[in-house]
Amino acid sequence: MIVGGGVIGASVAFHLAARGTTDVLILDESPAPASGSTGAATGGYRAQFATAINVRLSLLARTKLRAFKDEVGADPGYLPAGYLWLAENETEMHALIAGQKVQHAEGLAEAVMVSAEEASRLQPAIRREGIIGGAYCPTDGFIRPRAILEGYLSAAMQRGVRVHWGESVIGFEIGADGKIDKVVTASGTVACGAVVNAAGAWAGRVARLAHLDVPVTPLRRHLVPTVPTTIVPKAAPMTLWCGDGFHFRERDGGVLMGCPAPSDREGSFDISVDRSWTHEVEKMKDTRIPAVRDIPVDHDRAWAGLYEISPDRHALLGAAPECPNFYLVNGSSGHGVMHSPALGHLLAEIITSGTATTLDATPLSPDRFMRGQPVASPEVL
Repeated sequence: MIVGGGVIGASVAFHLAARGTTDVLILDESPAPASGSTGAATGGYRAQFATAINVRLSLLARTKLRAFKDEVGADPGYLPAGYLWLAENETEMHALIAGQKVQHAEGLAEAVMVSAEEASRLQPAIRREGIIGGAYCPTDGFIRPRAILEGYLSAAMQRGVRVHWGESVIGFEIGADGKIDKVVTASGTVACGAVVNAAGAWAGRVARLAHLDVPVTPLRRHLVPTVPTTIVPKAAPMTLWCGDGFHFRERDGGVLMGCPAPSDREGSFDISVDRSWTHEVEKMKDTRIPAVRDIPVDHDRAWAGLYEISPDRHALLGAAPECPNFYLVNGSSGHGVMHSPALGHLLAEIITSGTATTLDATPLSPDRFMRGQPVASPEVL
């Protein structure tokens, strides 16, 4: 049983079915696919992280994205347009340099540091003043979240996986051995051998139904598009300012921008758009991207979605320590879509063989917080 039919739940289902476990049921309370966080995602992919485990997840995900058409039968939209990180002071530059050392150690040799002049060449739309340098990786880029979700769902269902939309999980029945025996839904009770919690930002709520504590909380994030424009090319890199997280890319024939809002608070499921914030983002656009200063923001098309935040901003992957057949794949903290091919692959290995064999997923073990061993990482990457 998989609770959550977003891109991560769909990836788990596909990879289980590909390994021969086809008696899989996905339950999702949404009325249709991509109604939650997957449908609200920016669609970025990167391997420029500051922790080894996230770089490894990204490299595994990239391998699978490149093989997606052959393995899944769909186009994930992977476009290696690059990610360009911009630094405005030495502290930010040192963080990028430290992160790149980790990336190189994990095999991401193509990631390089760039001067301010090189950054301006890579992304001519930006204001050069204030930038002292940055980091760039040409194999980072963009993906299509809905296409990945639909691809996994279709391929999984072709292998026998069933999906029930509009089905809310309201409880679990736990046996004397401490394992979940049945899932209780609004329409009935279903026996199960194991449960995968792939509920994204709602993972904590689902876990509490089994009297378990999963430290995952929601966090709202805004995305603000301009009206249509071709000034920023499709193949221009995702460009991000280290200091405050403001970023932009071409998407759907315009420029899409994001930046953490002061009104975004962990713990709230509110995804209403803060209109005052979209106007602040427009001011940032006018200052930092002078090439599109005269291109208006389309405030009516701005939207917000939810990150699923863990205490150390890294995913929880594996069985819950208090319930051996309750598997967690939560807390990716904004990286769920890009890491979904890797996370589904690894959890399918854990469920069917007892351990992840493709790479060492121990750093993501759900009991790491109980052991006092969270993943240590800087804020910038």
